Amino acid sequence: MPMNSAPHLLTEDRPEYERILDDALRHAHRRPDLAAVGERLNAVQLRTMALAATEMITATAATEYDHYVRVREELRGAADEDHPGPGSAADRDIGSGAGAGAVVTVLAPVLAGTAAFIFLLVGYLLKLLSPPPAFASTMVTAGWFFAVVMAAAILVAAVGLLITALRNGSASENAIRDEIELPEDVARAREAWRHALLERGILPFLRDALDDPGAASASRTPQRSPNRIPKVGYSRPDFSGPDEGPAAGPRPTFTSPDFTGPDFSGSDFSGPEREEA
Repeated sequence: MPMNSAPHLLTEDRPEYERILDDALRHAHRRPDLAAVGERLNAVQLRTMALAATEMITATAATEYDHYVRVREELRGAADEDHPGPGSAADRDIGSGAGAGAVVTVLAPVLAGTAAFIFLLVGYLLKLLSPPPAFASTMVTAGWFFAVVMAAAILVAAVGLLITALRNGSASENAIRDEIELPEDVARAREAWRHALLERGILPFLRDALDDPGAASASRTPQRSPNRIPKVGYSRPDFSGPDEGPAAGPRPTFTSPDFTGPDFSGSDFSGPEREEA
């Protein structure tokens, strides 16, 4: 899985970190404190967690790693001073000679082959005439001469390519050997970093992950609130009664209107009185 490089670890050293981690997981059965690998968490899960916690793990060996990087850079600087770059005069002369030789090696078979074809073709055509010219045999002889030159040029080019391939292969092997056989101070610094990274970083992380997977995960992930709904900066409104709490203000009073009839006590609606006859 693609992971971002840790600030304490250069990109060229990340494969070494992964090799140390893989080696620790591969030989976990030899360590009693890692005997639980495969019960709670398997090797793949532990490796994924350790890669995600690369920054935290490599920080435990930051001092040894800084020393290793410094010694290695000093070695590379000294090597650059001992071997001048391709801009020197000697390199330019060698490059010019090699370029001219390559041009001759490529053009010689082509030119010789073309000349051989022309001379042989013209010479044999002239021999068909009756009588043939005197120089027809000379052209045929010249054609066969150029054919021999073409064959020799092809052979020389093949030998040159073989020598070049062998030289390049030897240079590659020397570069690999120089990379493996580091000077004593660089090898000692690298071994110190590897030991510190394993003992102070990788193994304690694996032990903590096996003892408490949740704690190991929490050490590399931000803590979350028990509530699954994240807080976004405001709280829900309070739907409690307005009279609750000391800060509640007086509630306005709304009385219902009086729908009782008006007072008609002084009026008599019994109807008009009849006049007595």
